[in-house]
Amino acid sequence: MTTSGFYGGGAAVVAAAYVVLAWMTWRTLGAPERTARWRAALLPLLALAHATLLGLAIAGGGEFRFGFAQALSATLLLAVVVLWIEGMFVPVRGLDVLVLPAAAVCVLLPLPFQGVPIAAGVDSTALRLHLLVAIAAYSLLTIAALHALLMAVLDRRLHAPLQAPARGLGRIFGQLPSLLALERLLFRQIGAGFLLLTATLITGVFFSEQLFGRALRFEHKTVFTIASWLVFAGLMGGRIVFGWRGRTALRWTFAGFLMLLLAYVGSRFVLEVILGRV
Repeated sequence: MTTSGFYGGGAAVVAAAYVVLAWMTWRTLGAPERTARWRAALLPLLALAHATLLGLAIAGGGEFRFGFAQALSATLLLAVVVLWIEGMFVPVRGLDVLVLPAAAVCVLLPLPFQGVPIAAGVDSTALRLHLLVAIAAYSLLTIAALHALLMAVLDRRLHAPLQAPARGLGRIFGQLPSLLALERLLFRQIGAGFLLLTATLITGVFFSEQLFGRALRFEHKTVFTIASWLVFAGLMGGRIVFGWRGRTALRWTFAGFLMLLLAYVGSRFVLEVILGRV
């Protein structure tokens, strides 16, 4: 993959479009109907362009390359898709202001960080399935973590009623559903993300030798992924058995997402960028 030409120009255009749409959303938070059609039309087009560029970043140079930058780009790509679909049913436009700028940054990341070549299983259906399921799990749980963050801030605002009118990022909270509606949405996302995370572990266990040319090892990536799975399993179990909600549920969500972040993206960032190793 080159860092110029079609990919560089295309990534710059998509990133700029993400930022412009986020800015338009921000300017019209009080009148969402003014950008509703633009959002409905542009988000799927931007996601399609982002997906095309990501495919070029991963396999456009004649070899299969993957690293933390490609993983983050794919995660935010699917997060944009989830946000677009979600917006058809629930008023979550305030999340656009947070997710779209992050997607703009991530679509540019494969330019300076081109990942590492993956030779083993490059043409394997198992590899593609494993990566697709893992990235989908990352994306859903990333959106869930953003929801949890907004819920935590909204909860604090509700417990501090004597305050000045919302300004700055506080304007986002006026465009969100109720805390109970956000909580229901949060657990739907966590439930779907947990199922995909389970599938990720299963495909990793059964296809490890085909994917990586060796049996499954309990290295940092595996340990953090299992730890994340256990946290989310505990959260889902606590929700069903004890009715966990509110701040308890948010703490478990943040802990599970942190473990998941460290499992691949965090560890690959350290190896590729800080240590300069593959």
